[in-house]
Amino acid sequence: MDPLGAPSQFVDIDSLPAWNDYCEADQLDSHKTQVEKPQLDARSPFPYRKDINAKIILWTGNVALLNCTAIVNTSNESLTDKNPVSESIFMHAGPDLRDELQKLKGCRTGEAKLTKGFNLAARFIIHTVGPKYKSRYRTAAESSLYSCYRNVLQLAKEQAMSSVGFCVINSVKRGYPLEDATHIALRTVRRFLEIHGETLEKVVFAVSEIEQATYQKLLPLYFPRSLEEECHSLPCLPADIGNSEGEPVVPERQIRISEKPGAPDDNSDEEGLEADISFIGSHAFARMEGDVDKQRRLILQGQLSEAALQKQHQRNYNRWLCQARAEDLSDVASLKALYQTGVDNCGRTVMVVVGRNIPVTLIDMEKALLYFIHVMDHIAVKEYVIVYFHTLTSDYNHLDSDFLKKLYDIVDIKYKRNLKAVYFVHPTFRSKENGPYYSSYPSSPDL
Repeated sequence: MDPLGAPSQFVDIDSLPAWNDYCEADQLDSHKTQVEKPQLDARSPFPYRKDINAKIILWTGNVALLNCTAIVNTSNESLTDKNPVSESIFMHAGPDLRDELQKLKGCRTGEAKLTKGFNLAARFIIHTVGPKYKSRYRTAAESSLYSCYRNVLQLAKEQAMSSVGFCVINSVKRGYPLEDATHIALRTVRRFLEIHGETLEKVVFAVSEIEQATYQKLLPLYFPRSLEEECHSLPCLPADIGNSEGEPVVPERQIRISEKPGAPDDNSDEEGLEADISFIGSHAFARMEGDVDKQRRLILQGQLSEAALQKQHQRNYNRWLCQARAEDLSDVASLKALYQTGVDNCGRTVMVVVGRNIPVTLIDMEKALLYFIHVMDHIAVKEYVIVYFHTLTSDYNHLDSDFLKKLYDIVDIKYKRNLKAVYFVHPTFRSKENGPYYSSYPSSPDL
């Protein structure tokens, strides 16, 4: 009851039934198989744990109304997303929340940041940014969504929170398939409670009526309420159940170590350096040339040859290029700050940079750098020019010198060799009367 005697709109999580308390009549409905008598010796990787189930609550309702230590808000990287969950949290928390969010200067995808709850019943709000889902970037999206849940739980542990209320982080707006995302959410929470269960008393999944059916169907896979339900759920688990912490497993990223990589047979009598190891492989480690630490020391001492320096620079650029091709950069692309706009009178490709579309204080500048490399790699193989529009920019759009120096140091030599001119279009008193004023600078390696 509030001070005036009216019933409170907030919901005390202690009044909600735990997952253990759900009616057992429908426990097996969603996961019945053809097996009449389940084999109780076939154990699930997520075994029946009554103590863990007692910490889990599935509740259909508005996460902003939960009275727990912290609730979770799903947003975008500038923390200004207008989705139903965020708007409800902002409405109930009051205007002070927006002021505090401005001090955070955004949040990267997969990370979690903390603010006070202000007018909410919850003491804290943990803000996180779920990934945008595209099938071609599925692996990156899975890893990012796992990071959202894991970082929220880790933050709750570090702050000694007793309870956390999760919204569904994968918002419809970001296109993540609900069932795939629910698998990641449930198994991440399960694995965390197995390792750090003593730090959390309650974890609430606050879902909508549409989401409830999916959660109720998949919860028995990761939180079985009996040995029988555990066995019936086992065939329904997906192939990828993550590692010991619930993180998605990518076989290509796993390190494989062989005791005797050069020996074709474990019973071989060959020992020492006499064994022929020429067939070890053609992977990056096998192709490594020289002592990398020694090369870096020589670079710092200025003793490395020009050819070796160029080779080292090329390796570094290739690493950035590979990362740029693997990363989901759709957020940066949507800003439309860099694009191709035809050719000039000399037949050179014209690239446009729009200064006012670069919110330096709100975006991840490393992702901006990756996007520049992703777009420009195939452009820079032949002659090109850059036109920079400075019109309507403010202090929030100005790239600092450290970023520009880092960009210059990373990009391949072809960027500098084939850049023939940079044009700056900026407003002046002359532009207001007679049109825009253009400044042009010829390109050189010393720019």
